[in-house]
Order: sequence, then C-alpha cells, then structure tokens
Amino acid sequence: MSTDLAGEAGGPAVSVAEDGPLVGAQSRPAITSPLLSMWALFLGVLAMMLGNGLQGTAMGVRAINEEFAVTVIGFIQAAYYVGFLAGSRFTIRALSKVGHVRVFAALASMASTAFVLPALLVNPVAYLAMRLVIGFCMAGLYVVVESWLNDQATPETRGRTLSIYMVVTMGGVTGGQLLLNVADPNGFELFVIASVLVSISLVPMALSESSAPPLPAVGRLPFKTLFGIVPTGVIMMFLSGAAAGAVFAFAPVYAARIGMSTAQISLFIAMALFGSMIFQMPIGYISDKVPRRGVMAVCAAGATAASFVGIGTSTGTDALVVMFVIGATSFPLYSLAIAYTNDWISDDQRVGASGLLVMINGVGAVLGPLVASVLMSQFGSSAYFWILVGTHGAMLCYLMYRIVVRDAVAVEDQSQYRPYHARSSPLATTIGRRRLPKPPRPKLPRSAQRVGAKKAPEK
Repeated sequence: MSTDLAGEAGGPAVSVAEDGPLVGAQSRPAITSPLLSMWALFLGVLAMMLGNGLQGTAMGVRAINEEFAVTVIGFIQAAYYVGFLAGSRFTIRALSKVGHVRVFAALASMASTAFVLPALLVNPVAYLAMRLVIGFCMAGLYVVVESWLNDQATPETRGRTLSIYMVVTMGGVTGGQLLLNVADPNGFELFVIASVLVSISLVPMALSESSAPPLPAVGRLPFKTLFGIVPTGVIMMFLSGAAAGAVFAFAPVYAARIGMSTAQISLFIAMALFGSMIFQMPIGYISDKVPRRGVMAVCAAGATAASFVGIGTSTGTDALVVMFVIGATSFPLYSLAIAYTNDWISDDQRVGASGLLVMINGVGAVLGPLVASVLMSQFGSSAYFWILVGTHGAMLCYLMYRIVVRDAVAVEDQSQYRPYHARSSPLATTIGRRRLPKPPRPKLPRSAQRVGAKKAPEK
C-alpha cells in the first residue's frame, strides 16, 4: 500500500472550512439561537415535509390498491427523482430573476395542486406526471429554503443550523407516514391533507421578517475531475442513492403486497426514518474520530445484514426492527460520503463537488426504483430486501477493496461531519459559509502541515 498522503486520487485535503466568498454575502451579527431566529423557515419546512411524506406513501399504497403493475409503479416513483434533478437547476436560475418569496409561492402552489390531483385522476399516466411535477417542485423548494438558511446562519451556527434542519426535515417526513392513519388511502382525504400542508408552508415563509437573501454562487466541477480525486465518494453517492430510492419508493408497495394494514405500513416506513434520526449524529461523531471509510464499511455491513434478515420477516415486530436498523445504518451513508469527499478536495471545489454529488445520488435514486420494480415483478415481494442486500453489499465490498489498496487520510486531516438529508440541494453545503478569504498563510514544512496538505493522485 502506498504510504504517501495521497488525496483519494489527488487534490488537497481540507476541512469543512467556512471560508470562501459567496455571491452577495453580507456580514451580520452571530445568531445565538438558530431555532428562534429561523422559526418561520423551520415551520414552513416542517409543514412542507409532512405533506410530502404523506403524499408519497399515500400514492404508493393507492397505486397498489388500484392494481397498477409493479413495473409501472417503478416508473411512477422514479419520475419523482427525475423531476428533482431538473428542479434544482431551474430554481437556481429563477431565484436571480424573481426572488425567493415568489419562487417559493409558485412552486408550493404547483406542488399543492399536484398533491391533490392523484385522488381525482387515478391512472398511471397521471400519476407519473404528478410525481414528476412534485419532484420538480420539491427540489426547487429545497433550494429556496437552503439558500435562505445560508443567509441567516453564520459559520459559528452552521453545525446547529444543519442539525436542526435535518431533524425538521426527517421528522416531517416521519410524521407524514403516521398521518397515513388519518383516513383511507383509497379516498381523497389524505391527498387533500397533503395539499393543505404544503399550502400552509407558504404562510410562515411569506410572513418571515427575513429579507430575501442573495443567492450563493454554485460552481461546477467535471465528473472526470471528481472521480479522479475521490472515486470512493462518487461510488458511495451513487449506490446510496440507489438504496435510498428503492427503500422510499417501494417500502409502501412491499408492505401493501405482503398484506400489511395501513397502520402497519405507516410504522414500517416511519421506523426507517426514526433509525436515521437517532443514529445520524452519533455515527457522524464517530466518523470524525476514526478513519471514515471504516465507519462507512460498518454501516454498509449493518444495512446488508439487516436487509438479509428482512427477507424472512413477516408483518410483525421483526419487520419494524429490520427497517429501524436499515434506516440507522443506510441513510447516514449519504452524509458520510459527502464528508469523505470533503476530506480530499480543496475548498474552492467543494460547492461544485456538492452539486455533482447531488446529481450522482439522484441518478442512483432514479435507477433504484426501476431496478426494484423489474425484480419484484419477476421474483415477488422478497426481491425488495434482496435489492437492499445487493446495493449495500456492493458498498461493503468496494469499501473493503479501497481500504486494502489505499491508505486513509490521517484522522486529524479529516473534514468535519455535517448531517444532510438525502434530497438536499447543492446549496445545503453553503449554509453558514460567509467569511471572506483569509490572508495567505506562510508555507509550512510538509511534516507540519495538516489540513490543506497537498496529496498525490491515487493510482
């Protein structure tokens, strides 16, 4: 094994430093309590995620009850991620022209309409179109919220802001699963509730005392460059997207097909989200103290083992435990992959790399439901967990290979872990990055350099 401090394949190692100028960034006093100063944003996000979590699951259950083909459901669920990929790019351009409040209002109104239409237009074509629109709108709403959070947060409150944002988003999606018990998925009430929740998210946003923030600059980074620097980050983002796409898209389909009740379906999905919420930060804390690839390998191994156990589960408590473990070990891999990528790239590459990683994760999320639909239609419901065994097993095998052939970056040179939910936009990584460039530092001997040391390409 090579012993030089090579960037996973070259490029400087840096911490998640919050320096680097952003377009239109302005200095502001430190925020002592992100929760109090950003209450309107967080309330709006909570309502938005409650509606999105409820609608996605209700549509999946309704599609099964309407006897849509499993492969058709796969395309319907994949359409969400296709729309998501397009939405973030469109919104970044729109914000510079018409402003945050108007863009948020337009997208929330579109999403609200798309949320309720599946109760009226019950056919595969309409469902696919609505999921495409919903994905487009939700991506745009994330961009608006995250750029707004960037304006309100400071480098000192960055960690707390991201943690609260992650808890609010994941908590909202979890709560949306539990709302599935409020009414019959075969009726129209659940879709109306989801629509109302998204409409309500407009109220705190519109009444917020915050002024419309400047839009952070989002750079570009070629895929070849990023893959050449840190192939492990790229592969992990793709596979984690495929796994998460399959989990979210087909959990309600799997649960309905094996005979779970509505209450059981809501708990089945919610348990995965509970697991992620509880273990996201502890896993991230550990990853800052030990080599990060080892933590990712342990998480991948845990998700693989839990998925294998899930093949033989029934509709009882054991299935809930399996989903809890999958959520606890699989979902943090997204944030771990971002942190690991940041271990090897320079600060000026970070935002561009984030945008590329989000796209790579989104491509995986599109393919995950499509592959799941084909396999489940051919081999039955048990293929759901076999897909998760395959994706997480592939992660584990690749990580073990990389650990063997390439030395890890020193623990003291690792970037700081930050929690991100899987469908965040590239702007999430800019939250709190408000400092102007620092004066040039004097060059230190290589032995004295830590974060910022140049690393040779990996061969």
